[in-house]
Amino acid sequence: MKFLKGTSIYSILTGKCPICQNESMYINTSTFAIKNVLGMNERCSHCNTKYSMEPSFFYGAMYVSYGVGIAFGVAAFIISHYFLQLNLLISYFVIVATIIFFLPIILRLSRNIWINLFMSYDPLKSK
Repeated sequence: MKFLKGTSIYSILTGKCPICQNESMYINTSTFAIKNVLGMNERCSHCNTKYSMEPSFFYGAMYVSYGVGIAFGVAAFIISHYFLQLNLLISYFVIVATIIFFLPIILRLSRNIWINLFMSYDPLKSK
């Protein structure tokens, strides 16, 4: 994924600092560490970027999370109903299971998207 470095997509998919893209924004880099899935560093140790620009900054990520969750649900429905030919009731349970299983990824992905809307890569700070 190094070929995407310098783009917002790289920061969104990897959870790296949106400014320098050298350090993970999260304390625990494992997405499925449920106990600390949203635990973030206060600042980037490389470029000193403060991740939370104001109190309650990441409340906006809830709106992004809704859209990302819908995308996961639609993908689960299309795969289960159209490709696997499951009936609607079972497809519903597949959607619910998908949302529950991928919740940590959805939460982090929505935070990554939200912060990348307000910050962008600076090649001078990445050195």
